[in-house]
Amino acid sequence: MKMKRGDIVETIDDAIKGTVKRVSGTTIIVEDANGFEFQFEENELMLVSSSKALDNAIYDTDIESVKKEKELSKRKIIQAVKPKERHIPKFEVDLHIHQLTDSTKGMTNFDMINLQLETAKQQLEFAIRKRIPKMVFIHGVGEGVLRQELETLLGRYNNVQFYDADYKTYGIGATEVRIFQNVEP
Repeated sequence: MKMKRGDIVETIDDAIKGTVKRVSGTTIIVEDANGFEFQFEENELMLVSSSKALDNAIYDTDIESVKKEKELSKRKIIQAVKPKERHIPKFEVDLHIHQLTDSTKGMTNFDMINLQLETAKQQLEFAIRKRIPKMVFIHGVGEGVLRQELETLLGRYNNVQFYDADYKTYGIGATEVRIFQNVEP
């Protein structure tokens, strides 16, 4: 930064403040408030204010641009996550047959339940591998055959605990699974 005569400067390493009297190359002569003159290199000083800088700051400021700058700096509102919502499982597996296959034409009930259970097993294994702590199997209400088979499947794992999922979110037709990471499957 180029300093010129009349600028008010302050030393970086010392507590000397004064007015620039002469500039020759990178050498600057500064006069302090008591009238003493000091010689510094340009990199040892920092500009406090210029004699014209204050006038320019007051009279040449674009008020509209300052207003716009203030408007842009408003804080963004961040949605807080409620404590109950923090623990809601994010990994959901819908076991309804129409979600798993395009057509059930030619499939017996046995084929359909096997497809649903195989999907459940694959997704559970995936969750265990990826260390996902919670998941939900959506099985629907129906006659309860899929639910019973799903509970039998989940009962084979030592590192899994299962229970009915949140009623408000899923109704009666879902089972929530909690996977413990430090227990052998």
